[in-house]
Amino acid sequence: MSERLVPGGGGLRRFIRDPTRFADERSGPVTVQELLATHTQCVGDLDALARCVEACGACSTSCTICADADLAESDVVEMTRCIRLCLDCADTCVATGRVVARQTAREIETMRALLEACRTACRACADECHRHAAHHAHCRMCEETCRACEEACAALLTITG
Repeated sequence: MSERLVPGGGGLRRFIRDPTRFADERSGPVTVQELLATHTQCVGDLDALARCVEACGACSTSCTICADADLAESDVVEMTRCIRLCLDCADTCVATGRVVARQTAREIETMRALLEACRTACRACADECHRHAAHHAHCRMCEETCRACEEACAALLTITG
């Protein structure tokens, strides 16, 4: 059985050929940070990378759900801009999270441009959801998720120079 030691969880763990399992007492799903740590060409701050990838995934999901919930609202016509911004944000987050997760032969300018675009999309969506947050719980939650993603992208931009 092929194995090697990888960083994770405050120390080194034995990574076994099956990337979903570690040879210790740990249970539960593998984290983004653990997956990034298994890469032979790790680049940069893995904590910030993992937070950004996770925030992008959560934001994409939140925005998709919010847009769908907006469509079911009785005031759907008033929600048109919110729906559009949620869908734009979701798509931007998916692309950003995927590019940030890639370590091999990274093109830093592409990554930075996507991080900036994601911050912009998250800010616009959060601001619009804020307008509806008092009446729609899904907008309130989406706003929070968008703001967290915007912050994660900003943090990664800061350390990528």
